[in-house]
Amino acid sequence: MANLLPRHPFAWASLVALALAGCSADAQLLGQSARPKPLPKGIELAFNHAETSRYRSPINGQWRQGDDLEAFVLASIQSARREILIAVQELSLPKLAEALAAKYREGLTVKVVLENTYSSPWSEEHPADLAPHQRTRHEQLKALGWGDAVAILQRAGVPLIDDTADGSAGSGLMHHKFMVVDRAVVVTGSANFTPSCIHGDPGADRSRGNVNHLLRLRSRELANTFVAEFERMWGDGPGGQPDSRFGLGKGGGAPQQLLVESTPVTVLFAPHRRSDPHQGLLMLEKLLAGSRKQLDLALFVFSDQGLVNAMENLQQQGVNIRLLADPGFANRAFSEVLDLLGTKLPDHRCGLEAANRPWQRPLESVGTPRLASGDKLHHKLAVIDHRTVVTGSFNWSPSAAHQNDETLLVLDSPQLAEHFTTEMNRLWKGAELGITPRLQRKQERQQVRCGSGVQRS
Repeated sequence: MANLLPRHPFAWASLVALALAGCSADAQLLGQSARPKPLPKGIELAFNHAETSRYRSPINGQWRQGDDLEAFVLASIQSARREILIAVQELSLPKLAEALAAKYREGLTVKVVLENTYSSPWSEEHPADLAPHQRTRHEQLKALGWGDAVAILQRAGVPLIDDTADGSAGSGLMHHKFMVVDRAVVVTGSANFTPSCIHGDPGADRSRGNVNHLLRLRSRELANTFVAEFERMWGDGPGGQPDSRFGLGKGGGAPQQLLVESTPVTVLFAPHRRSDPHQGLLMLEKLLAGSRKQLDLALFVFSDQGLVNAMENLQQQGVNIRLLADPGFANRAFSEVLDLLGTKLPDHRCGLEAANRPWQRPLESVGTPRLASGDKLHHKLAVIDHRTVVTGSFNWSPSAAHQNDETLLVLDSPQLAEHFTTEMNRLWKGAELGITPRLQRKQERQQVRCGSGVQRS
């Protein structure tokens, strides 16, 4: 791949600062504000679809709107002086792998945990042996011609494990998306370290990548909390004792409360057993119950009945609710978006979920954003009363709470909330609300196949 981005660490820092400030010469020419909204001390934030910044896509070389999340991560890698710990579902950006390999050769401690589906070099896979989704990924990465990120790490000797290191077939998903640098800085959010999650789908000129964000949080206390989670999974590492712990084997744990400078932060690492009072869905229910005026949601997956029931209570109390869900998940039979719309949809076996409770007074402010074909709304985001931000890798689903390795992060900051509300407002422009033509067509097809469907017991 052509070297489109600077290599010097100070150049990286300048590039990222410019992207995050949203005050490039291009932005000023477009008449956009040269004065960015302030962020809380110790916190930086990037959105790959932001309207106030631009960068040149390394996939097609074209300028596009948004912050460069790859540059955001690379800047943190370049800043490392002692240690880099990464736990991310998938890492397939070769520039990141090359930067990690270079740090490892310099003598830094570098350790990587991946999900087992993505822990082998794609260049060693045979397409005929892959599931359709994996085959598409293989073909896209091959077409890019950038190189194989996992193979780069392996050739450099960078220690790497996946969620089978505990002797199991893997947790539900090793779904974390975090990096800890020098036990002082945490980079986390909704984005996997992949072309599709950051820049866009290779070979699709209109694609701008799944809608994502990343935070950089400067706090030794928070970093040590993430280090402890990493070490539970890492154990002795490759070739050591089988003492890695993933999934429920980690033993749950209570949410941890701390400060990033003056910003209160709560972090919970999943999964937990359903009976565990600390489990993530109960934590979300309590947060929702505290809403008084406004609740904004931008969710990839929303499939928990308890949360939608909690939202119905908020509606009855007069709380203003806006929800946007990923178009690919919103209209599935298990999606709680259907309850909000006051409707239902039989699944492929003509069954209806037993606990479904379509709202008697459907929510008008629920829908799906307009995205380029193939792109996904990948946030797992809530903003409560313009001050509390809920984010992380944690989808609003039973799988996230009870099977997967996940991060659920809550930050109490009106300043930070304003940035996420701006992102919500951006997504809201042109969103399709209510029962969309796409959902209506799907319901009509299922009506022909299933009638009213069969209620499960």
